[in-house]
Amino acid sequence: MTMIAENIKTVQNRIAQACRQARRPTDAVTLLAVSKTFGADAVEAAFAAGQTAFGENYIQEAVEKIALLRHLPLQWHCIGPVQSNKTRLVAEHFDWVHTVDRLKIAQRLHEQRPLTLLPLQLCIQVNVDGGATKSGVAPQDVLPLAREVAELPRLRLRGLMCIPEPAHDFVAACAVFESARAIFDAVNAAGIALDTLSMGMSADLEAAVASGSTMVRVGGAIFGGRAPRA
Repeated sequence: MTMIAENIKTVQNRIAQACRQARRPTDAVTLLAVSKTFGADAVEAAFAAGQTAFGENYIQEAVEKIALLRHLPLQWHCIGPVQSNKTRLVAEHFDWVHTVDRLKIAQRLHEQRPLTLLPLQLCIQVNVDGGATKSGVAPQDVLPLAREVAELPRLRLRGLMCIPEPAHDFVAACAVFESARAIFDAVNAAGIALDTLSMGMSADLEAAVASGSTMVRVGGAIFGGRAPRA
């Protein structure tokens, strides 16, 4: 077994244990392996261990990797910032995008999504803890944006994503994640069906799972320290 395979098994065990402690089904949370800065060989090693969903932050790097690995049945998630000049690449190459924070970006993704592909699965990024320099929609603006995005037929609104500041302890982390869960529940209550709450990473996935996460984004605990970008 490779080191990557061992790491995936360890992370899966952490997720399963967190689910049991939260009295949730052990398959309630999807593992998204964050492969940014790592090459196609690392992704292939993870795939050999049963991992099929991968998250990428750097769009151009990801597009090159996607092309190299087109022979494998992988699911690609854009989890980095999406600027207007990169929407076409995201629309044409990714299966999911987690970081939509403006209607303009959603509209461009919709317009540029090829008709030959399934709708682009989309999460709205929420600035859940109010960081002044953080990306994401303010909590009070999530529902209006969700209503607009839900009307775009080449997109499928799936849920919300957040990247809060590191918390001091488990209880504090849960408090922030639970505020994201409250927004998620409010959007559902308003009649917009969401099924995905993308939150939690290597250091805080247990708190995220305890608070209702359905997808955790884990990089370092699977692939190790980040490789330097060329």
